[in-house]
Amino acid sequence: MPAKSAKTSSAGFSAEELAAMKGRAAELRAEGKQGAKKADGLAALLESIAKMNQQDRALAERVHVTVTATAPELLPKTWYGMPAYSNADGKVVLYFKNAAKFKQRYSTLGFEEAANLDDGDIWPVDYALVDWTPAVAKKVVELVRAAVS
Repeated sequence: MPAKSAKTSSAGFSAEELAAMKGRAAELRAEGKQGAKKADGLAALLESIAKMNQQDRALAERVHVTVTATAPELLPKTWYGMPAYSNADGKVVLYFKNAAKFKQRYSTLGFEEAANLDDGDIWPVDYALVDWTPAVAKKVVELVRAAVS
């Protein structure tokens, strides 16, 4: 899946996508306390992504779309200023760390203790993200599904 579509501006999400997300945030606020918490988390996450440089933002947007489609039960939020997704208990399951934030050569998709990725005595919890390709999209979907299983 390309980072940009024909309708997407070079600044990230298209105007239509941003309007839809803002609309959804308003709906969540209207649902009450839990909805407001989710809406505020989503707004903070989207603001965090919007502040990223173009390359990091493109990856973060694809991660966001993939996570929300694969595991809608995860709650969007920021964690140390990074886009993150938590479970119903409020524990961070996964996060996106943009390369520019720490002056690194690649962004990472990281998983915390609440993620169900355990595999014996050793397993990876951070994955370098350099580009968004169909193979990367497939792997992220697999990881997210495993993390919430």
